[in-house]
Amino acid sequence: MANAAEKLEHNSLMDRLPTAEEIDSAAHAATAIAVAMELDGGLKVSGENGDLVKIAPAVGELIIELLGHVSNGNMVTLVPVGTMLTTQQAADMLNVSRPYLTGLLKKGEISFEEVGKHRRVPLKALMEYKENKARRQEETLRELSRLGQEYDRA
Repeated sequence: MANAAEKLEHNSLMDRLPTAEEIDSAAHAATAIAVAMELDGGLKVSGENGDLVKIAPAVGELIIELLGHVSNGNMVTLVPVGTMLTTQQAADMLNVSRPYLTGLLKKGEISFEEVGKHRRVPLKALMEYKENKARRQEETLRELSRLGQEYDRA
């Protein structure tokens, strides 16, 4: 039983949900970092030799955002912006099946590159598709709301 607990501790939060202890720890750390940044205009930590290392505010905010996701009980994966995703990774990010994503690629709704026999989806293209889809959904909801109000007046 101890081996299972040790194994869980060593697994990355990219592979599993955070434990209650990790959620609590992340929430407290995010708050402490936010307070420290507000007081000092940045984040300062001790380096290897005990020297203070200043972390830029933008990086500190990124750390707080990461901790916020963990404190909400989410698994977290960091993906560099220029990353090329497999079709399965892209499908997972959109929460759709891989065949559905492949259909979107074939229709030209999301750009991709062919690498040998495989398709790779640029993260940027996937995020643009997600943003466009969210914008279209928001516009549709506004239009439905407007039509509903017109109907109520009639």
